[in-house]
Amino acid sequence: LACGRALRGAARAGGQPPFRGLRVSQRTRSAMPSWVIDRYGRNDVLRFTRDMVFPTIHFPNEVIIKVHAASLNPIDLSMRSGYGATALNMKRDPLKLKSADAEFPLTLGRDVSGVVMECGLGVSYFKPGDEVWAAIPPWKQGTLSEFVVASGNEVSFKPKCLSHTEAASLPYVGLTAWSAVNQVGGLNQSNCSGKRVLILGASGGVGTFAVQLVKAWGAHVTAVCSHDASTLMKNLGADDVIDYKSGNLEEQLKTLPLFDFILDNVGGSTEKWALDLLKKWSGATYVTLVTPFLINMDKLGVADGMLQTGVTVGSKTVKHLFKGVHYRWAFFMPSGPSLDEIAELVDSGKIQPVIDEVFSFSEVPKAFLKLEGGHARGKTVINVVSKK
Repeated sequence: LACGRALRGAARAGGQPPFRGLRVSQRTRSAMPSWVIDRYGRNDVLRFTRDMVFPTIHFPNEVIIKVHAASLNPIDLSMRSGYGATALNMKRDPLKLKSADAEFPLTLGRDVSGVVMECGLGVSYFKPGDEVWAAIPPWKQGTLSEFVVASGNEVSFKPKCLSHTEAASLPYVGLTAWSAVNQVGGLNQSNCSGKRVLILGASGGVGTFAVQLVKAWGAHVTAVCSHDASTLMKNLGADDVIDYKSGNLEEQLKTLPLFDFILDNVGGSTEKWALDLLKKWSGATYVTLVTPFLINMDKLGVADGMLQTGVTVGSKTVKHLFKGVHYRWAFFMPSGPSLDEIAELVDSGKIQPVIDEVFSFSEVPKAFLKLEGGHARGKTVINVVSKK
């Protein structure tokens, strides 16, 4: 896999040798500007500092990226409030060697588009100066900062046709949708043509990406959103657009032919009836991104939370399997190789970024309030490097 990515990276970089060894910048720093939180809570916990510890390379496969742009996702709101802290702290410190609250000061932000500054000894397919993008896992320090450290296998070359501002809108939602549709749902370019796909909550970041992805693979796409997003959905390629505010959504969807695949970004009561819209005994699949995994661990602790989660997903899977449909949960998964494939779709014009609003680095609290207000049409992006 590493060799394949190295060769692809060399080709995109203009034929340079794939194995580049260690390249480091001459700049030595001890602190950098960041937006951090020191406790969980509402928007007032966000704090700007110029004294955040500068990231260092601890493993040979890591790179340090100078952040040009970042973006916000609903998970940033959740993490600001402490959602998932039990599971994330277990991932950060599995042996519990650190003191309580060791995650603070915590930098939020998962998306990054920027430039490689330093590379570890094991990184052979990037070099300082490469323009890259990535989605940083939530257990790591985030991207609302001047620099961020990432594993080389989480990073990919930025699409050439996008600016950093545009590119920063895509990695987290793109990989989340890719996980749900491709890795969990089993759809791909060779088997998606002609399939009927329903996307619930289509106007958000994951939804707008998913609409474009399955449409690029030849599916017939039905998008559910509010009326004011219908033009956007049509422009992204949706064949049918259903306004969930115009009447009983379940009854509206029952008038349409049955579906081969459903992606649910909404959760809640939709799960009670959405699976009845699938074709029975045909391999049709329902995938939801709204799961109780982190909530269970926060409420019940690690062991009991994992047990409860396993019982829940297992019982639901078996229940629906007997009804002739597949029930699945999906999660964000960091992956540089998947971003490689997404970058090719972007550069070929099949996927475009959908940006709701762009904020400066000084306006991060304002950007959080914008996201918290809901009803965004695409992504909220932060320009970390000032635009002249």
